[in-house]
Amino acid sequence: MITLKGMTWDHARGYDPMIATSKEYSKKNSDIEILWDKRSLQAFADRPIELMAHDYDFIVIDHPHVGEASSKKLLYNFSLAKNYSNQLEELSKRSVGMSHASYNFNNGQYALAIDAATPVAAYRPDLLDNIPSNIDDVILLAEKNKVLWPLNPVFCITYFNSIAANWGMPINTPEKHFIDKKIGIDILILMKKLTKLLPQECLKMDPIQTLDFMSENNDKIYSPMLYGYVNYSREGFRKNRIKFDDMPSFDTSSKINCKGSQIGGTGLAISAFSKNIDLALDYAFWVASKDCQSSLFYFSGGQPGHLDAWKNNQINEDSLNFFLSTLKTMEKGWVRPRYNGYMYFQDVAGSIINDFLNGDGKEEIIIDKLINEFEKSFDVNK
Repeated sequence: MITLKGMTWDHARGYDPMIATSKEYSKKNSDIEILWDKRSLQAFADRPIELMAHDYDFIVIDHPHVGEASSKKLLYNFSLAKNYSNQLEELSKRSVGMSHASYNFNNGQYALAIDAATPVAAYRPDLLDNIPSNIDDVILLAEKNKVLWPLNPVFCITYFNSIAANWGMPINTPEKHFIDKKIGIDILILMKKLTKLLPQECLKMDPIQTLDFMSENNDKIYSPMLYGYVNYSREGFRKNRIKFDDMPSFDTSSKINCKGSQIGGTGLAISAFSKNIDLALDYAFWVASKDCQSSLFYFSGGQPGHLDAWKNNQINEDSLNFFLSTLKTMEKGWVRPRYNGYMYFQDVAGSIINDFLNGDGKEEIIIDKLINEFEKSFDVNK
């Protein structure tokens, strides 16, 4: 018996489909078993990928990790798998938005996009008929005490980045330039304006906690921007179903409601130190395939990364049209920087913005701190 080990994250969306696909794979390959460990998203961030690469054959990763992985040669480069060149080409054309491309760095493909996500709007369809189309509408609803927005440090920088992308001025454009100071200040002012209308608890919440609350209670019925979780749209997952829609425009001067946000999701990576690369490749390409993504992966609790699954009628009927309703935002998604050092900036910047939203600091001082930390991040791992 050959045993492969994997590490994923401890939500039904991250863990259940890996267990289901591993069991199915072992049925067809009786001499192989794949075992999965799981850990919280925060624990994932706290434990260096370098350590996990020595302990596991598979690691489910977020795309900003590929810079470190590339520079330290921690993950297998799928571009080297010549027997799978056709499958790799197909996945490059049929992943959702920039999901597949987000794991391509320095001419190497370091993961296959098995899960696609981006910040979108969430609401209770049984309690809200007309959802906000722009930030002014969101503020009107927040003034009625009907809005939640998860703003723990990790997601503070997520939303800062998403608003910048939504305005057509993403960070790191050109490279190593964080953002125009005035634009950055305007984003902070807007975030502060909305935050003042929200419960204080939002500053400690993540999307899962927010969706859990919205699905179990009737007083908060809308969130303008959080990572979509299709599980909450499915019958029986929680007391009440959540419907998701494209992110509202945060630009009041534009009539275009959907300009995209910061993509997330996960990729299935193979450790460069695995002793069973060929077997790992066979499993990974099967999990990322159209057939698996459109059937077993989704129906065991996953959120596919394959475009065919996102357009599948049966899947959309099962999920309150989750995928088709958020596809515009996903297709216009922005890919975070992936250089070796961005993860440092993401951690530090999130805390800076969270402290600002929780206090009375001046926007000018905060944006200077963010610019300084961004510039520092390019040298932090040298």
